[in-house]
Parts: sequence; structure tokens; C-alpha cells
Amino acid sequence: MAPSSSSGLTFKLHPLVMLNISDHFTRVKTQLNPPSSSCAPGNIPAAVGATFPQNFRVYGCVIGAQRGRTVEIFNSFELVFDPTTDSLDGAFLEKKQELYQKVFPGFYVLGWYSTGSEANESDMHIHKALMDINESPVYVLLNPAINHAQKDLPVTIYESEFHVIDGIPQSIFVDASYTIETVEAERISVDHVAHLKPSDGGSAATQLAAHLTGIHSAIKMLNSRIRVLFQYLVAMQKGDIPCDDSLLRQAASLLRSLPAAHSEKFNDNFLMVSNALPFSSYVP
Repeated sequence: MAPSSSSGLTFKLHPLVMLNISDHFTRVKTQLNPPSSSCAPGNIPAAVGATFPQNFRVYGCVIGAQRGRTVEIFNSFELVFDPTTDSLDGAFLEKKQELYQKVFPGFYVLGWYSTGSEANESDMHIHKALMDINESPVYVLLNPAINHAQKDLPVTIYESEFHVIDGIPQSIFVDASYTIETVEAERISVDHVAHLKPSDGGSAATQLAAHLTGIHSAIKMLNSRIRVLFQYLVAMQKGDIPCDDSLLRQAASLLRSLPAAHSEKFNDNFLMVSNALPFSSYVP
């Protein structure tokens, strides 16, 4: 077990980071070991070998912000690992960092992540390479192995410290304590995923598709009814149909019942979503 950190930093980890790492690992694992139904000739990518590497790992960067002694890890992005040199693709990392900086100017690369049961010696080489970006990077390690007896989250955050071992000063990984920090959107998403269970023989993906289809149908119906009301009001304004004061009062009352559309909180959330939308065009 690694010694505990003595830096005094407070780490806050958002669930989105854990979901991203888990999703990254699951996708790569599925690509390397596709289901038997998709293993027909021509369906397997050329890069996929015949055998599945049991100790494969995925790599990426974690981003967030540091305020004083508090380090908050908000998000992450994937990186390309070159097994021939046991290093990360520096050009790819630089490009991704530049793109994320455009979308999230307040976030910075805080460190990196990987998967595995524990940190090993080769991880320190990657850790030191990240020091060119952040002089004190953090290392988030997620253990993908399923352990039903484990009650704690399978996530460990490491810092690096200089310790004198056998008279030789060297960098080692030390455990850093952390807490889980969530915003409202993350709590809703995580709660929905946690309660999404198969029923009637259907899979969780089928349930999610049905749920999204229902939402789409409801929005489509709402849009059609708003369109009818709008066309009616336009015709009334042009004088094509008689003016109905009762209907106008109901429409005015309906609009006044939506104060969120004119609140400062709504404007802030709307701008945040609008600024995040161009991200899809930045990321290759």
C-alpha cells in the first residue's frame, strides 16, 4: 500500500470522471474482444488481435480547476498510448488540450488517469511526462475488476512525492484522500443510470431507448400544439379571424407562468449549454 500524501491538498472528484473512465475501458474492451455474433470476417478491425490481452489498460487526462488548496476534478478526455515506447502520444495530447481549452477556458489539465489494480513503476514515467504540463499532476486510477465484497469506490487518487529510499531520493506515488462532489445534473444522471434496470426481458439499453422515445414524442406533441396556438394568434392579429379576449388572457397567463425563461439562472444555464455545443465540432 502506498503511503499517504502530506501535501495538504483537498481533492474533489466528480462522478462524470468515473463514468468517462469506465466507458473508455468498456468500449476498448469490447473492441478488443467483440461478441461472437459480430466476429464474422470483415467485422473485426485490423488492429484487433485474435487473443484478448487480460492486462490491457486505457489512458487519458483529467481536467478541472484548483482554488487555493482545493483541487476539483470535473472532467476527462482520452489519450493515445504508444506501447512501443511506453509513452503517451504527445502531439495528440497537445491538440486535445488546445481544443478543451477553447471550450472550457477555466479548466486545466490536472493530471491523468488509467485503469488497473494498483500503480506500477511504468506509471511513474507517464506521470513525469505530464509534469511538462502540470508540475504536480494527479493520477486517478480506476480498478475495473468486479468485487462484490468491496464497499468503497474502486478509485484511487495518487500524488507524487520525493522520498529517500535506501539513501536514494526518488519519486513515489502516495495516496491522496478525496471526496465525491456532484452538481444537480450529475446527480440526476447518476440516479437515472442506477435505477435503470431490465424488465420484461428487455435490456437496459432497450429501456433507455424507450424512455428517450417517449420524451421525443412528448416534445413533438408540445411543439405541434404551440405551433397551432401561434398560427391562431397570428391570424387573429392579421384580422383573419375575430379577436378572442378570453383566449388572449389564457395565452398571457400561460406565458407569465414561465418565469424561468426570464431569470438570471436560466440565462446562465442557457449560455453554458450554448458555449458547450461547439465542443462537438472541435473534438475530432
